[in-house]
Amino acid sequence: MIGTSLCRWTVSYFALAVVWLLLAEVMMVAGFGFPHDDIGGPDTLVIVHMVCIGWLSMVLCGALFQFVPVLVAKPLYAERWTLPALALLTLGLIVLLAGFLALGGHFDGPRWLLPAGAGLLMAGFALVVANLGMTLWSARPLPEPARFVAVGLACICVTAAFGGMFSLVLSGTAVGALWPDLLVSGVPIHAIAGLGGWLTFTAMGVSYRLLAMFMLAPDGDAKLGRLARRGGAAALAVTFVGGVLALWRATGLNLVLLLAGAAALLSLAAYGRDVLGLYRTRKRRALELNTRMSLLSLGSLIAVAILGAAFVAIGSLQSHAGALAFLVAFGWLTGLVLANLYKIVPFLTWLETYGPVMGRAPTPRVQDLVAERRASKWFGLFFAGTWAATLMLLLDAALGFRMAVAVVTLATLGLAEELVRARRLADVAEPLRLPAGAVVPRLLVSRN
Repeated sequence: MIGTSLCRWTVSYFALAVVWLLLAEVMMVAGFGFPHDDIGGPDTLVIVHMVCIGWLSMVLCGALFQFVPVLVAKPLYAERWTLPALALLTLGLIVLLAGFLALGGHFDGPRWLLPAGAGLLMAGFALVVANLGMTLWSARPLPEPARFVAVGLACICVTAAFGGMFSLVLSGTAVGALWPDLLVSGVPIHAIAGLGGWLTFTAMGVSYRLLAMFMLAPDGDAKLGRLARRGGAAALAVTFVGGVLALWRATGLNLVLLLAGAAALLSLAAYGRDVLGLYRTRKRRALELNTRMSLLSLGSLIAVAILGAAFVAIGSLQSHAGALAFLVAFGWLTGLVLANLYKIVPFLTWLETYGPVMGRAPTPRVQDLVAERRASKWFGLFFAGTWAATLMLLLDAALGFRMAVAVVTLATLGLAEELVRARRLADVAEPLRLPAGAVVPRLLVSRN
């Protein structure tokens, strides 16, 4: 990536996403939402959308704007669209959350808040999909990791479409009255499209390239990669097509979800084996902190698959859905994102600061921008707190859950400080910190 143009607003996406994550965690510690509220209640929906849109989607969009051009060796189609997309997503989420709060009786708000927020979010995601989609289209035929991203972009379109319809139903508009049963029957499709398709499938594709790049590993097994992509795409296709047909015919989603779950397990098994192969064949023998923590997030994903299969077998999946969703959102996705942010932010900072002077002055290594020993304590607290919180949900111990999330929040604050320190070059030894021609990067905006 030496000489690669940096996306000006990627770091801004990252910073705003971390703020949303911390807000969501603080609200959970305060007892807002599930398990104190119903899993489908308005307060829980506030937390869910803060995590899934404000945190995970925002950070993923920022990462994709920087790394999709690297995946396909083509420039981003329109970098000028990235800031308007950020503004639309932020404003849309704020309005949507206001609609949920009004729905929960926290204040007297107008009915149009939910559809207005959904409309702004759909406009923001449309800019993201168009920008990244045109970048991918210009690079056909696509390498395997980029194909994961393409499927993920299709999934966010499905997620946004269902979300828009839900907003009309919840707002009680005349249009929403045409689908009175949509909320009951369509939520699983919306959740699978978002958590499983957009967030997990895209994260799988990006992690292939990032892990190989940061561990100096050869590309993964082509057959396993194709099996992971095709199995996951099949699971999503069965969910969407079969789910819509089931909704139309009012036959229920049990068979659809069973078939989709089997295909998803095949995909995850192939992905897990392929990623472990990257670890075995790496040239960088000493694992850095980000790659070690990525293994823990992968362990959380494996735990989700095992627990999910076990709960299906004993018929208790519905009663434990909240615990599994939390483990997916925090143990797998948030753990993976934080682990990679810990490498991506110093990496982009190094490119911005030292790339222009490399070869003309002594420069530090990327790992010199961070203090792994200090950060490892925060990662340990984060994963321990996340797993403890999941256990508390399984045991239906609401107070224990809040205490565990407090630990997660403390760890998130610590990791956020580590990212700020990397951005400020605070841990770089003074002789190498600012060679002639280098300048301290801006905290929230990158220089191209």
